Amino acid sequence: MIAGIILAGGLSRRMGGQEKSLMTLGGRPAISLLIERLAPQVKHLAINANGDPERFADEKLPVLADTVQGHVGPLAGVLTGMEWAAEQGASHVISGASDTPFIPLDLVERLSESAGDGIAMARSGGRVHPVFGLWPVSLVDDLRHFLVAEDKRKILEFAKRYELSEVEFDMDDDPFFNINTPEDLDIARKRLGL
Repeated sequence: MIAGIILAGGLSRRMGGQEKSLMTLGGRPAISLLIERLAPQVKHLAINANGDPERFADEKLPVLADTVQGHVGPLAGVLTGMEWAAEQGASHVISGASDTPFIPLDLVERLSESAGDGIAMARSGGRVHPVFGLWPVSLVDDLRHFLVAEDKRKILEFAKRYELSEVEFDMDDDPFFNINTPEDLDIARKRLGL
C-alpha cells in the first residue's frame, strides 16, 4: 500500500514569501490541482506543512508539521511522510511538491514498477526530480539518522545510499514544472488556458 505526502513546507523565498501552493490558478490553489491528480493514485494522502494548518482546511487532508525542527528542507517532509505512512500501514510513501500542478496521472504506478526494494525518482527532460520519489517506509530510521545525527540535507545524497531507479517521463510539456516565481505562475496559467 502506498501513501502520499505533499511537500508544502518551503519558505517561498522567490515568491516574496507568498505561499506558492496557495497561489491561484483558475480560481483554485495550485495545491488543489496537484491533489486532484495525486489522490486517485494513493491509498492515503496528507500535506506536510509547518505553521498554521488551517490555511489548508479546504483540502480536507491531514496537515503534518515536520518532525525534525528548523526548516531543514524537503527530506524533513519525506521523513514526516514516512512516519505517518507507517501509522497508516503503508509500505511506501510517494512525495511530491505542492507547487507542481501538472504531475503525470501514472506517476505512482510507474515509480512502483521501477522501485524494487529501493527508491524510485521521476525524471523529465533528462533531469531528475528528487522531491518526486517513492520511498520505502522501512528507511525511516536511516533517514532520521541522516537528518539528525549526520546533520545532512541533500535528497540525492541520501537516496544514492540505496538502490535508486530514475524513471523518465517524456512529455511535450514538463509534467514536473513547478511554480517558483511570478513568471512561472503566468506560464502555469497559460498551460491551463487561463
